[in-house]
Amino acid sequence: MRAATTRSIWRTVDALTQPMARCGWVVSVALFLLATSAHAMSLRELRALELSDKKHGPFYVQYYLVGVLEGTLEANAQAVRAGAKPLFCLNGRRLEPRMAKPLFNTELQRNKDLYEADMPVQLVLANALATAYTC
Repeated sequence: MRAATTRSIWRTVDALTQPMARCGWVVSVALFLLATSAHAMSLRELRALELSDKKHGPFYVQYYLVGVLEGTLEANAQAVRAGAKPLFCLNGRRLEPRMAKPLFNTELQRNKDLYEADMPVQLVLANALATAYTC
């Protein structure tokens, strides 16, 4: 009796998991599309974030820029691993999270006519890294 019940349970589990295995790739593709459709913050939105809270606004901006910096570093490393030419090279030079805002501000000041308010923050920071850490 116990063996029959165990077999019955496993048949039920198999019946339930087979459709999931077939549609697993659909779920994977849906999750990928959801993750890649994330909205990048524009320069205008970053300025609004800084002005939104007088006490904590600059900290929010710094936190966001550190995240963009880490994401840009990881994207560059991934592209290099895939065989692409690196956008920037640290070459043993130090790059700390506290340097994100000064790099960003310097790039905006250096090329004020190049960047528009609707351009993504990631573009500015990637260009700043490419300028400061040339290969």
